[in-house]
Amino acid sequence: MIGRLNHVAIVVPDLAAATALYRNALGATVSDPVDVPAHGVTTVFVLLPNTKIELLHPLGENSPIAGFLAKNPAGGMHHICYEVTDIRAARDHLLAEGARVLGDGEPKIGAHGLPVLFLHPKDFCGTLVELEEVAAA
Repeated sequence: MIGRLNHVAIVVPDLAAATALYRNALGATVSDPVDVPAHGVTTVFVLLPNTKIELLHPLGENSPIAGFLAKNPAGGMHHICYEVTDIRAARDHLLAEGARVLGDGEPKIGAHGLPVLFLHPKDFCGTLVELEEVAAA
């Protein structure tokens, strides 16, 4: 059901510093910062040959990742994102298997402009999982 790894998301306390670290120290290609108000984050994508790293920073005081950063002031891994070709079919299969979908269970538009869902970390070995719908290859 799941496809390739789309990205690994890392919450960072200083987006400019993290972007510079990946660009300068590691020689990576990085995107410009993009505010995603619907999710309360600003994102920068680090482009790798086989996947991406998503650098996340809170956008506003009510950002859902502000609590994560309060508990982890240095930042840290937040979630992993897998691609699926039919997000509703994937959701229905996972619900039938006993997994919990966060929020109201309906896909939201994510940072790539595509439908996404998040799965409860307690159901996936302590890891927050994002599913992103992509076109079939």
